[in-house]
Amino acid sequence: MNIPENMIDPADAVMCLIDHQSGLFQLVRDIDQPALRRHAACLSRVSYLAKIPTFSTASVPDGPNGPLIPEIHDQNPDCVYIPRTGQINAWHNPAWVEAIEKTGRKTLIIAGTLTSVCMSFPTLSALADGYKVFCVVDASGNWSSMATDITIARITQAGAYPTDTYAVLAELMATWNRPDAWDFAQAMVDYIVPPYKALIESYDKAQQIQRDGKETKLNQQ
Repeated sequence: MNIPENMIDPADAVMCLIDHQSGLFQLVRDIDQPALRRHAACLSRVSYLAKIPTFSTASVPDGPNGPLIPEIHDQNPDCVYIPRTGQINAWHNPAWVEAIEKTGRKTLIIAGTLTSVCMSFPTLSALADGYKVFCVVDASGNWSSMATDITIARITQAGAYPTDTYAVLAELMATWNRPDAWDFAQAMVDYIVPPYKALIESYDKAQQIQRDGKETKLNQQ
């Protein structure tokens, strides 16, 4: 299958989850914190389902930025944490770049808190080094909506592709004709669109009626 330049090829992708930390989350004003946590956890989960190399990192977690939220590694046991030595831009950490280079892949999916720093700085650096970058905006909280708008303009002008968590899930899933399709659907329900659960329940009930007949017998006393 020919995948367009402006879409994600799961076989060439690396998931980069940068600085989703409890302290930094206190600065976020452009998205509700519970939604941000769910979206970050979802990216970690779907990268595990899609067998995509995943790396996390944290900015001075021993200080006020706080620890990495546990959902990142709870949802992806294969996610590799790469500590850094004070660099604000994760791309300035040689260990981070080396880990990505070793995958041999050239497409990065990046989410980070704060958007205008932790997400955008590595994005700009990776683009300069020849990578294709997709920035997951709704998994990258920021201190103001204005700052997010400016950042999206900046990374887009540099050549990055802004996207959202649901789009990433759908691109990595690619087809319902796969044995783990309902694992992806469950991730949708758990982390992005909880109302989708009602659709699944209605579908399951319809299948049950087809199989076992109607539960309500209106023609009986």
